[in-house]
Amino acid sequence: MTEPVMMGTAATRLWASARALARAAAAVRGGAPSRVPPLLFFTDPRRTPRPWEVVARMPAGSGVVYRSFGANDARDTADRLRAVTAERGIALLIGMDSALAEAVGADGLHLPERALSAAYALSGRRPDWILTAAVHSVEAALAACDLDAVVLSPVFPAGGASSAKVALGVQALADVAANRPVIALGGITADTVAELVRTGATGVAAVSSIAEAFAV
Repeated sequence: MTEPVMMGTAATRLWASARALARAAAAVRGGAPSRVPPLLFFTDPRRTPRPWEVVARMPAGSGVVYRSFGANDARDTADRLRAVTAERGIALLIGMDSALAEAVGADGLHLPERALSAAYALSGRRPDWILTAAVHSVEAALAACDLDAVVLSPVFPAGGASSAKVALGVQALADVAANRPVIALGGITADTVAELVRTGATGVAAVSSIAEAFAV
């Protein structure tokens, strides 16, 4: 594993806050740590065209969710990410594509909300994989099963594909966290993450704010 890189102020705040959330959530569960990294970088073809450069600056113990959205160079990008994450001690989850996850030796899979029903079979076939799924309402989050954590979004007003969605708010996050491990996504920045204290969330995820905080 390589030596840790120096992180800027925003990156340091995000990482420290994410770990604090994870510790607090684990304490509530009796000290049992989650398999899901407390800080997840979600890739986006448009907003993060070279995600491996961001990941190369992230700390050991964090994670990246590679979402290819059918890109022609998905295998090449996944291979690049696997090389960097393996070197740095960072978890690699692949969005939806279990065949790609198998091919590159990923650490897990991230499912879209429409594929929640696949979690049962996946958890049985690959118990070693970290399994997460996107959910966009408290109802969907509470109905999800056989996952290490749900990723609830958007918690705050967000950009990208979530820009047209109404923010769910901190109380919705707390309602889910009272029942199962949940990662907060949507509008998460070094400033807004402070509002998640005492919600019970096990960590945070982001696209642009992580890419900017851990820019090369």
